[in-house]
Amino acid sequence: MTEITHRFVQSDSGLRMHVAEAGEGPLVLLLHGFPECWYSWRHQLTALAEAGYHAVAPDQRGYARTGGPAEVGRYSILHLVGDAVGLIDALGADRAVVAGHDWGAPVAWATAQMRPDKVRGVIAMSVPHRPRSSKPPVASMRRLFGEGFYMVRFQERDVPEAELDRDRADTFRRVLGAMSGGGAAPGPVAAEGSGFLDDFPEPEKLPAWITDEDIAVYVEEYAESGFTGPLNWYRNLDRNWELTAAWHRAPIGPPALFIAGDRDIVSVGSRQVIDSMTDFVPNLRDTVWLSDCGHWTQQERPAEVNEAMLGFLRGL
Repeated sequence: MTEITHRFVQSDSGLRMHVAEAGEGPLVLLLHGFPECWYSWRHQLTALAEAGYHAVAPDQRGYARTGGPAEVGRYSILHLVGDAVGLIDALGADRAVVAGHDWGAPVAWATAQMRPDKVRGVIAMSVPHRPRSSKPPVASMRRLFGEGFYMVRFQERDVPEAELDRDRADTFRRVLGAMSGGGAAPGPVAAEGSGFLDDFPEPEKLPAWITDEDIAVYVEEYAESGFTGPLNWYRNLDRNWELTAAWHRAPIGPPALFIAGDRDIVSVGSRQVIDSMTDFVPNLRDTVWLSDCGHWTQQERPAEVNEAMLGFLRGL
C-alpha cells in the first residue's frame, strides 16, 4: 500500500507548512477547506501517487500543524495564493495542477488567475469561480441574509472560535454529518440568539464515509491551532475584495475541472454561477455532478472523484 509521509516545508511565502505527500512525478497540490486539514485528501493522496503523480496536501495557513500568525490581516487571499505558489517552488516544481475543495477552491481559482504561469490545470470542488463583485461582500451578505448568516457571524472575534473549540469532536461530528449527502443540511442563516452549531443536529450515527476514528484524527490535528486561524479567512472577505481590484472580472486561463455533489447546499445554491462559469473560465473542460453526494466531495465519493481527477490530469 502506498505510504503517506509527513514533513514541514518552508514555503517561499515565508510560512513553514506541514504537508502530507505521496508518490513521485508531476506535482498535484491539494488544498483543503473549512473545517478540514490535509486529512480530507487521504483518499486522493494514495490514488494520485499510484497513478504516477507527486500528490501534496498541505495544512493551509492557520490550520492544524501549520498554524499561522496572530494578525487577522495576514490571512488574505494574497497570502493564501502566496503560500500555494511558494510551496510549488519550494517543492522543486516549475508548475503544478492545483486542486481545491470548499475554501481551498477559491484559493485554487485565484492561484490559476493570478499566476497562470505556475498552474498546469485547476480542479475545484463544491465552490465555483465567482467573478469579483462590484461592492465589498460582507455588507451585501448582511443586507441580503441578515446578521445570522454564518459568514457575517464569523466576522466577530472570539465568539465563533469559542463555540467551535469547546468540544471539537462534537463540532466535527455535527458539521461533517449534517452537510453530507444523507445529512439534514442546515440553512445558512441561524436564528437570532442561537449558535452556529445549533443548526447542525448531532447525528444519530455518522455517515458511512466517515468513522469515529476519522473524527479523532481531525480532533488531534486541531489540538494546537484550533479554529481562530481558519475563521480568520472569513474575516478577510472585504480585504480580499480590496486587494483583488487588479483582477476584477479577469478570466482564468488554465484548463479547469469542476466537481460537485447534487446534494451539496453550496453547489446547488450556486447553480446559476456554475452554469455560466465558462464566461470567466473559458477552458473549463468538464463539470461533474455526483449523485446523492453532499458537501464533502472527495471524502464522500473518493472513487468517482479520483476517476474524474485522473481523467483530467491525463488530458493535460
